[in-house]
Amino acid sequence: MIGYLSGEVIYLEAPTVIILSHGVGYEVDVPLSTFCQFKKGETVKLWTHFVVREDAQHLYGFSDMQEKFLFRTLLKVNGVGAKMALGILSTLSVELLIHSIEHEDIQSLVKVPGVGKKTAERLVIELRDRLKQLAKNGSSHNNLPQIERLQFLPDSPVAEAEAALMSLGYKPAEAQKAVAMVKADGLDSAGLIKAALKNMVK
Repeated sequence: MIGYLSGEVIYLEAPTVIILSHGVGYEVDVPLSTFCQFKKGETVKLWTHFVVREDAQHLYGFSDMQEKFLFRTLLKVNGVGAKMALGILSTLSVELLIHSIEHEDIQSLVKVPGVGKKTAERLVIELRDRLKQLAKNGSSHNNLPQIERLQFLPDSPVAEAEAALMSLGYKPAEAQKAVAMVKADGLDSAGLIKAALKNMVK
C-alpha cells in the first residue's frame, strides 16, 4: 500500500502527474485543483490512495488528508467509482462539497460531469449522516487522522461565496478560483463575493 509520496514533478498531463521519487516515476491521478498548483521540476508531497484491480493499478494523490478521506468516503457511495470521485473533487472544493451535502444542494452537485440528479440525491443521502457522525467522533477513529478538521460549516464564508457565484452563472471551477484569489482572514461571505466579482471583471 502506497499512502504517501514525495518527489519531483517530471511530467504533467491533466489529471495525471508523474513524480520521480528515489529513481522511480510514480504515475498519479490528482484532482484538477491540485494539478493546477504543480510545475515541472518542483518537489511536491501527496497523500495517496492505491487501487488494485484485475486489469489495472491506479494511484490517486491528494494535497491533504481531508481530501483523501473525502475521496475514500465517496468511493463507498453506491454507483460512485474512482473516476467520478476524482471528478467531484476536481469540480467542487472540500468546503463547497460539504456545504452542498449538508444543505442538500442538488443543483451544485449535478454540475459535476457525470453526476445526474439521482446520483446527486444518493450522495446527499449516503454522505450526510456519515460525514456528520465522523466529524463528531473523528478523534476515536485511529485510521482517520486530522478528521477533526472535517466539519459542516453552514456559515462558511468560502462555501457561501462560491455558491453565490455559481448561482450567478459562473462555473464551479471559476467560482472556486475567484474566491481563492481574494480569500483572506476576516472577510465574510459578502466581502468575498464583492472582492471576487470585482477581480473577475477587471
